[in-house]
Amino acid sequence: MNDENTNWGQSVTGIVIKNGKVLLARHTYGSGKNMLIIPGGYVNFGESPQEALKREFREETGIEVEAADIIGIRFNTHDWYIAFRADYISGEPTTDHDENSEVLWLDIEEVLSRDDVPELTKKLIAAAVSEKSGLCHKEYEGNKKHAPYSLYCV
Repeated sequence: MNDENTNWGQSVTGIVIKNGKVLLARHTYGSGKNMLIIPGGYVNFGESPQEALKREFREETGIEVEAADIIGIRFNTHDWYIAFRADYISGEPTTDHDENSEVLWLDIEEVLSRDDVPELTKKLIAAAVSEKSGLCHKEYEGNKKHAPYSLYCV
């Protein structure tokens, strides 16, 4: 990670579901150490949240994803965190041997009952599989000076 390019106030994550299983990674540091969490990370300067999501998944898990709708936003006075429902594109789960010690697909119901899955991860998974739709991406051009634009709404 290039610390000089990292925007420490903006981060992303994504819920990726394939064949009734959700992709999780066992974290190796911090408050999430040894816990199974949804992959994600910080946005780099000059990078959109969607681009950051794709990069983080590729780097941490070997899985290619595409951001779909927004299912959650967590923010405080220090930073913000956007959670996407993300589409699986390709790849096999592979640990990065740095931020995680394993990456695996687990049955959703099992994940929601495990003690080694944090509450935030469980809430976001539940939101991703909910009958309610999230904020969906809509085409929006805006002015060319600050393109590309992203608009998410109901």
